Amino acid sequence: MALGDGSRRDDALVALVADRWQSLVGYAYLLAGDRASAEDLVAEAVVRTFTARRRVDPGAVEGYVRRAILTIYIDGHRRRGRWRERLPFIATPDHRDGPEAAVGEADEVRAALAHLPRRQRACVVLRFYDELSIAEVAAALGLAEGTVKRYLSMAMHDLQQRLGALAPGATAEPVLVRAEPVATPIPTGDLP
Repeated sequence: MALGDGSRRDDALVALVADRWQSLVGYAYLLAGDRASAEDLVAEAVVRTFTARRRVDPGAVEGYVRRAILTIYIDGHRRRGRWRERLPFIATPDHRDGPEAAVGEADEVRAALAHLPRRQRACVVLRFYDELSIAEVAAALGLAEGTVKRYLSMAMHDLQQRLGALAPGATAEPVLVRAEPVATPIPTGDLP
């Protein structure tokens, strides 16, 4: 059932903001690089989603908002003609343990990610944070699958060069460390 009347739309909006706000802000943070900009992106995406559509499928509300966040981010940077140089927290596994290691690792990764071009950054976020397939990343960004693979390969090579060699016994499998601390690393798919 689609959300066509005002009451259902309001209920869906309240539920989305109450239940998924932090997750949406975390997603936007990976794109924007700072919390204030991330919150602005989410707020604008929620407003656009709920004002632009007469009917909103309740099962797809979060997907609409996530897509709006990505679109607003990309469009905003196109208009300004510059790209933010920060994106947090994608790293290769490290042999260090504990929260102190995670903080140090995040700082190292943030510095390395500051050098990724915007399209590589967008591909990395969609592939490893949203866990989209190569085809889904390509469709979301309007790129060919081969182009997405090339951007991901170049980004991972650049990150590896900037972050140094992997610890003995570690794999090249990227691990996402969310903007909000989590108890365990989030598994990601293999790079093609």
